[in-house]
Amino acid sequence: MTILRAACIAALSIFSSIAVAQDITLTSPDGAVEISGTLLGFDGEFYRVETVYGELTVDGSGVTCDGPGCPNLIDFVADITISGSSGMADILMPALLDGFALRNGYAVERDITGTTNFTYVLSDPVTRSDLARFRFKASTTDEGFADLLADEADIAMSLREIRAAEAKRGYEAGLGDLRGKNRSRVLALNALVPIVAPGNLVSRITTAELAEVFSGRIDNWQALGGPDAPIALHVPEQTSGLLQAIEDRLLAPAAQTLAPKAEHHTKSADLVSAVQRDPFAIGLATYESSGSALRLPLSGGCGFAVHATRRGIKTEDYPLTAPMFLYLPARRLPKMARDFLTYTRGPAAQIVIRRAGFVDQSPEEVPISLQGERFANAIAQADKSVPLADVQAIVARLGNHERLTTTFRFRPGVSALDPQSQSNAQQLARALEIGTYEGRELVFVGFSDGEGSSEANRTIALRRAKSVRDAVLEAAETADHSKLNIAVEGFGEALPMACDESAWGRQVNRRVEVWLR
Repeated sequence: MTILRAACIAALSIFSSIAVAQDITLTSPDGAVEISGTLLGFDGEFYRVETVYGELTVDGSGVTCDGPGCPNLIDFVADITISGSSGMADILMPALLDGFALRNGYAVERDITGTTNFTYVLSDPVTRSDLARFRFKASTTDEGFADLLADEADIAMSLREIRAAEAKRGYEAGLGDLRGKNRSRVLALNALVPIVAPGNLVSRITTAELAEVFSGRIDNWQALGGPDAPIALHVPEQTSGLLQAIEDRLLAPAAQTLAPKAEHHTKSADLVSAVQRDPFAIGLATYESSGSALRLPLSGGCGFAVHATRRGIKTEDYPLTAPMFLYLPARRLPKMARDFLTYTRGPAAQIVIRRAGFVDQSPEEVPISLQGERFANAIAQADKSVPLADVQAIVARLGNHERLTTTFRFRPGVSALDPQSQSNAQQLARALEIGTYEGRELVFVGFSDGEGSSEANRTIALRRAKSVRDAVLEAAETADHSKLNIAVEGFGEALPMACDESAWGRQVNRRVEVWLR
């Protein structure tokens, strides 16, 4: 309040002669500071006011409010607008709000106000007084970002990462760096999965082939080892964030664009149904919506095949993961909204996410006995580029450990963690703060792709492991480091997850795993 008072007194001394029609006036108890402006929002604690000096955030406990725009301080009801992906608004967000209300003892009522708009009202079950209104605008990722930039939404739901142009417009609109820390969070995990009809003779496909199929360059099943028949393409609707994720994650890295002949579907169920009925069709669906269609694993020329499984998506071993994001502006949200967002990261919410059919972020411990396929692949490739002794060294060091599904991967071409891995860092940091892994050895294990010498790759892998360890420990501000037993290892390219012949394969191989004992 002292800083605000000094700033406002200085501003008032310069602009005291300016008279503008306003709808609220905030006054300090001693009358020394008076701020007039247009009320932009009130979260139950702080006023957000547009003034002639710019946008100000003022602590409501230190001022009195006068004017027609003043909120009701006694019966305040938090009002939160959430806009964006219908794929998140239809099932996931309502399920989480129901879980949040149940956990906190609130009564909940859903009010449908249109074909795409609905409101969740949380209230006190005893007094029946409203506590919060969560207003949903279920549309597309693009619409969610547009509403956020226009200050018509408090939270945007997105099926893809924000693009550079959108982040720039958000910064110019005063929303802060939407690519920065705490401006986004991964709510749940999903994946882009190629699906075909049961009985299709093609059993796997490479990412390069998949990109060429959906660009139209490969248009006959014969090119993939199937029958001599044209390929029918099925994709989500043109304005959906899911289709944009396909463009960003699959087509753009291969310098391809979507074939004009692809048939678009508004609903995921319609896409899956169309593929199931056509023996010569292929579609791109999500992991949770693929139904009884046959999911094609992604493979490489060296023989590796990666399946879209829950654990494969959690670890990002499956390359076409598609996290589901919430984007937040750089301003305070009402306390009820903040409490809800905190709930979404907790263990109770992870159960809700999993029951809703999506992939949660709860870490799982995977014993080495359940990792036989990738160790078999590593042994099969041994001595071609990596000595068998390097693979044996991994087993000797980690044989009595279990792998945590919390894995860290990097953005293409840079050392920064990708969005899912940033979320993993926060999750692991919180686990360390509450003592989840006290008394156990936690090993950060770095791996690399196969480019370069084995010695250089081991050095790079170890450096990555140390950098991830440091980032996690820095985020775990309240953890008792004296109770932590943390080690780092670097094994270079000794345990590849994919073929190094492609860019996506090299990216999958560059990772830091976490192992426990």
